[in-house]
Amino acid sequence: MSGISVKAGGISLETPGILASGILDENGYTMKRILQEGAGGAVTKSIGMEERPGYVPPVVFEAHGGIINAMGLPNPGIDNFGDEISKAKESSKPVIGSIFASTPEQFMKLAERMVDYGVSAIELNLSCPHVRGFGAEVGSDPVLVKEIVKNLKGSISIPIWSKLSPNVTDILSIASAASDSDAIVLINTVRAMAIDIYARMPVLTNTYGGLSGRAVKPIGLRLVYEVKKELGLEIIGVGGISTWVDAMEYVMAGASAFQVGTALWNHGRSVFNEINEGLASFMNEHNIKSLAELRGVAIR
Repeated sequence: MSGISVKAGGISLETPGILASGILDENGYTMKRILQEGAGGAVTKSIGMEERPGYVPPVVFEAHGGIINAMGLPNPGIDNFGDEISKAKESSKPVIGSIFASTPEQFMKLAERMVDYGVSAIELNLSCPHVRGFGAEVGSDPVLVKEIVKNLKGSISIPIWSKLSPNVTDILSIASAASDSDAIVLINTVRAMAIDIYARMPVLTNTYGGLSGRAVKPIGLRLVYEVKKELGLEIIGVGGISTWVDAMEYVMAGASAFQVGTALWNHGRSVFNEINEGLASFMNEHNIKSLAELRGVAIR
């Protein structure tokens, strides 16, 4: 859509809203359809070295203001994902390959395969809160984060994004460790749980999960603001965005683009075009030619 196209994380986007990892993105057909219906790009399901079945249900619980999930990183494995990316790429829009691993060597192998599949960028899942040995356990170690990002930036020809966790005591040290990335993606889900008082036990089979949706927006917004203000890094905001106002808040806090995930649960695929139209209308009303004019304007 004219006027709201952006450059973010080393790639160009016709519209600033990106499908977040983990939502309708394990299948190339659904990614393609969402890209055709207003999303500027799509991040794939997080893909690992081997197929994972994920956790036994129940793995999702609808909480007040959001969703708690503990899927367990189910995925078909990197060797079985090429066809899905090919189908999604038929949209002629950027497809970003999300990967998870436990060692720098595994991240490198996964990234190289994603490059072979033709993705536009790599998103490192350094933040999944509910699978031991991956995600946040890797992403909470600044030394390991720095090594992973540095190795990839020195070898991979496409942009690298690092998706970080809000479940850390010092986001600035982790973001600084990942500063060689072309973009920092903030945030992943917030560690959470729910209890069934009649069964007298946790709802999720994994006990703990990650909270997403509107309830986490103030957290995501604060971390985007803090990292942009203190470190000046390129940021892609994610967390609780379901309207154009939410998206604009993230931009004004310092995000170059944003991702939408859980909002599809309540609003469907139309959410991207609704956000696009709202942003364009606001910009036209205030005589703003580019979203870049508004990036970080709220920072004091």
